Amino acid sequence: MPTILTAILDQASPEDFDLSSLETVIYGASPISPTRLLEAMERIGPVFQQIYGQMETIGTATTLRRDEHSPADPDRLSSCGRAVLGATVAVVDDDGNELPAGQIGEIAVRGRATMLGYRNMAEETAAVMDGGWIKSGDMAHRDDEGFFYIVDRKKDMIITGGFNVYAREVEDVVATHPAVANVAVIGIPDHKWGEAVHAVVVLRAGASVDRVELAAFVKERKGPVHAPKSVDFVEALPVTTVGKVDKQALRAPYWSAESRQVH
Repeated sequence: MPTILTAILDQASPEDFDLSSLETVIYGASPISPTRLLEAMERIGPVFQQIYGQMETIGTATTLRRDEHSPADPDRLSSCGRAVLGATVAVVDDDGNELPAGQIGEIAVRGRATMLGYRNMAEETAAVMDGGWIKSGDMAHRDDEGFFYIVDRKKDMIITGGFNVYAREVEDVVATHPAVANVAVIGIPDHKWGEAVHAVVVLRAGASVDRVELAAFVKERKGPVHAPKSVDFVEALPVTTVGKVDKQALRAPYWSAESRQVH
């Protein structure tokens, strides 16, 4: 899990140990900041391989191999890789039409290893299965070489002032700030913008940065729409029982008074 890898980097000083026998570290189940991944490669070694998939696809749908983790190509580190043998992976629109390279849509997977459906849950099955495809709920785009880049969970997309903002894109920028150890971005209710971009930040030990500086940092790199309107600094991000950042817990204090989870 990326959360475990981050903890190792922040607390375990991996460079102090002899890791010459370590051949492969497979990570997955949630996104990882390309900045922290590059740091892990420098401090632990060129041993990382990413896998992406879900239980409905019986595990792996794509992989970013070890040899595709290149410090010379940091943009590639934000990819979840290419389709594995036996899986057909595409980016589709809401009607199930496959989108060309560069356009953002939902990742869909089909193959012999995908599920037939949820047992005794016809409505839930119909919501994710379409013409043999299983829709993942992950929003992504594909490049011309077949590498997929996840930008957000579909339900995590922030609509602010009529613009679609993908939390992952903001998180990846904030994570490059030298004072930031970890970050999660959510949408919170805002009477002017509908939803506002809100960042929850864990600082590196001994580091400091203020809210205005972080917002300006993102604005310079992504534009004003992506810049967080507000920032919370916390000791640690809440995680689920399987180690993923618990965005539902982060949203709860802001959305508890709302009758619906959109604004």
